[in-house]
Amino acid sequence: MKIAVIGGTGLIGSQVVRNLNAAGHEAVPHSKSTGVDVISGRGLEEAVAGADVVVNLTNSPTFDDASPAFFQTSMDNLLAAARKGHVGHVVILSIVGTDQVPELDYYRAKALQERLLAAGAIPYSIVRATQFMEFIDAVLSWTADADTVRLPATPIQPIASKDVAAAVAEVAAGAPLNGIRAIAGPDILPLDELGRITLAHKGDHRTVVTDPTAGMFAAVKGGVLTDNDAHLAATRYADWLS
Repeated sequence: MKIAVIGGTGLIGSQVVRNLNAAGHEAVPHSKSTGVDVISGRGLEEAVAGADVVVNLTNSPTFDDASPAFFQTSMDNLLAAARKGHVGHVVILSIVGTDQVPELDYYRAKALQERLLAAGAIPYSIVRATQFMEFIDAVLSWTADADTVRLPATPIQPIASKDVAAAVAEVAAGAPLNGIRAIAGPDILPLDELGRITLAHKGDHRTVVTDPTAGMFAAVKGGVLTDNDAHLAATRYADWLS
């Protein structure tokens, strides 16, 4: 199949393109660097023309209240181009629990993206992933100073980006789900404990302080960012760190 991967040069997209091409498909990466802009619509129709499948891996540049507008505009433009190009399947990557944390602007924005896709006329698939292992360093940096890192004990089920990419590629190459496939890492750990494991591995002697008010994930109640019923990937966080 010919598969257009919008956002195909990023962390996940580049791996999805590589996996699909290795499986014998013709996966073409598109991004701003290749002349495709999902907000202005520039280059979109040309990017999806002749594609059997479109995978949308573009992301809002911010996590704040501007993110819903990004997903509204980008999905409107993408779906219009896909309809015009007679695309048979559109795939997006979303987040486990995105519809259960309305307090977070970004999660509400991703839930909006899902609704826009599901309401369209094109067969679709949504892959919901738990937090990327590659994202943990950024999470630690949000509430860190020279001596401490403050983190809530929010349960997290980290997944490696390579496992996310493999799942997205598999879904893109298959029949449309017209629904959601959840994927997750094999281990559920409190975020503060993930912080301690990460710092210890790096030889970083800062202290992790458990703080239920610290950072974006302080708004998350319970284990909504985890999913025991998800398709579980093989990579454990300790092995990924090594």
